[in-house]
Amino acid sequence: MSNWNDFNREAKAALRVALQWLLLAVPTGLVCGVVGTAFHLSVEYVTELRAAQPWLLFCLPVAGLAIVALYKITKCEGVGTNNVIRAVQSGEPVSILLVPAIFLGTVLTHLCGGSAGREGAALQMGGSIGWNMGRLLHLSNHARRTATISGMAAFFSALFGTPLTAALFAMMVEDVGLTFTSAFVPAFISALIAYGVSVACGISPTNFVLNSIPNLTLETAVRTALLGIACALVTRLFCWALHTLEHEIPKRVPNPWVRVVGGAVAVVAFSYLFGMGRYNGAGMPIIADAVEQGVALPWDFACKIFLTALTLAVGFKGGEVVPSFFIGATFGCVAGPLLGLPAGFAAAVGLVCVFCGATNALIPSILLGFELFGGQGVELIALGCGVCYMLSGHHGLYSSQTFVTNKLRPEYASHKWRVKLKQKEE
Repeated sequence: MSNWNDFNREAKAALRVALQWLLLAVPTGLVCGVVGTAFHLSVEYVTELRAAQPWLLFCLPVAGLAIVALYKITKCEGVGTNNVIRAVQSGEPVSILLVPAIFLGTVLTHLCGGSAGREGAALQMGGSIGWNMGRLLHLSNHARRTATISGMAAFFSALFGTPLTAALFAMMVEDVGLTFTSAFVPAFISALIAYGVSVACGISPTNFVLNSIPNLTLETAVRTALLGIACALVTRLFCWALHTLEHEIPKRVPNPWVRVVGGAVAVVAFSYLFGMGRYNGAGMPIIADAVEQGVALPWDFACKIFLTALTLAVGFKGGEVVPSFFIGATFGCVAGPLLGLPAGFAAAVGLVCVFCGATNALIPSILLGFELFGGQGVELIALGCGVCYMLSGHHGLYSSQTFVTNKLRPEYASHKWRVKLKQKEE
């Protein structure tokens, strides 16, 4: 009888949790799917508009002033992806006003030619929607962290059409070396629902066709590993540029109005000097050319690193993940043939490697390679990711990430070592 009572209690508890997660995942997925679809279509529309009307680049200073004003009005100054990560780590609240602020800020950035991506906005909007959905449902503090992860996964999935990658990325990006496994079911359900909404609205999942895939041999494995090492160096350069400009520019130009106007003028000048339109916006056509056609300029990756770091440091909004795709794909496309790898395949390896090294999310990166390229060459891509992850250092795009384990050693990192890393990052 005692065993039956224990089983009955456990079954009721499991059912209660399952209903709770379903009650969270369905509305979160629907809301993030709708808002994410609107966001995707808006960014796509303004990108096409800017390409048709090149003069819009001269409006970048005005767009910057509007973004500064918008963030002051919504009281979201200084709020970004790091705040969403801290919401998962410690339950820190996320303002719902971050949704319209980052939505409009990113759209204005892309409209006028700032060099930025979309996923930073996705993680921020998704995290804000998820956290506030958890508060609306009167969930506990710990459950709200799961709600935040679910929102991040749903929005990421709506934009990129990669639900499994989105769920695991949202679960693993906060603490490197740990996985928030209890969040998988609500996060994955939310991601699938958001993905369904975006597909129903006519948004095609992001994917690429690889035209030349080398066989898995010892020779190709060594060449891919060497490319992974090179991508680790590029990743370190990218993260260093982002964090250096992010800290140094505001320190030297503390007035946000002056900073954004001066930065906008510099972005416009750089665009004219190094290629009008080539490094503005997210750069998805350049990524597609590198992966599918094997075509890129030798200096593409360096130009994108500088312009993205400058755009975000002076106050424009967007993300760093799509720029990491651009940087990795163009670098791999140029470096791969030097190592004896097909240019297009090397671009695919570079794309996933730099994303992996910059976000410190190994397993989601391998899954991203699988979902973006239909499983083609996944073993070699995974090898490149692993090497890049191991050698990219204990830093990344997000300073709020906690490194629970040491990348180069199997033991858990000591508290003293983690504090030292955090202080170094700051």
